[in-house]
Amino acid sequence: MLRLYDLAGADPSRRFSPYCWRIRLALAHKGLEVETVPWRFTDKAAIAPSGQGKVPVLVDGDRWLCESWTIASYLEDAYPDRPSLFGGGAGRALVRFHSAVADSLGGPMLPFLARDIFDRLAEADRDYFRQSREARFGTTLEAFTEGREARLAGFRAGLAPLRATLSDQPFFAGEAPNYADYALFGHFQWARAVSPFQLLAADDPVAAWRKRMLDLFGGLARRSPGY
Repeated sequence: MLRLYDLAGADPSRRFSPYCWRIRLALAHKGLEVETVPWRFTDKAAIAPSGQGKVPVLVDGDRWLCESWTIASYLEDAYPDRPSLFGGGAGRALVRFHSAVADSLGGPMLPFLARDIFDRLAEADRDYFRQSREARFGTTLEAFTEGREARLAGFRAGLAPLRATLSDQPFFAGEAPNYADYALFGHFQWARAVSPFQLLAADDPVAAWRKRMLDLFGGLARRSPGY
């Protein structure tokens, strides 16, 4: 069976890495069984064979794979008899673009979520997270997230391209989801997993799409603890 190291909070069932969620859904799309291993920021030794210190890490036999796009591409090529994540060569190139767009969501989201992430972490991870993030931000977690309500309208306005697409079709890939949807959904599942703060308005087409994503694969993402 495949094994996936998957970022977890103090509650091992609370999985909150946007990049791990991309792979969780990609594996479900391919119909591949996987054992998910709760991993925390300070568990570097557990994934040392991958040659780096971040998740997702997927183990397939004696192969250790890291970085979400590399893993998705591997799954597509190693299991060609399973449903395609990309829809062919041109589709792979286009989905790569969607994956890069998804990457760009992390920066705008983090000022809304950083302090809430800290509250969900295992005790052993808290010092690491606070010290590393405050060094990156140049301020405290509390100051970094202060005034998030005032910034919310600007964040929502920045989702206009996503909203325009989802106003005309149920998924970014069209009538059914593919890896483009999984990559973009990962960040919204991240927010749902760590914070009660509502980034999306209830009547937003992006919120309706998120609900459809939560229901995929028997409610795989919905069953994970979240707000």
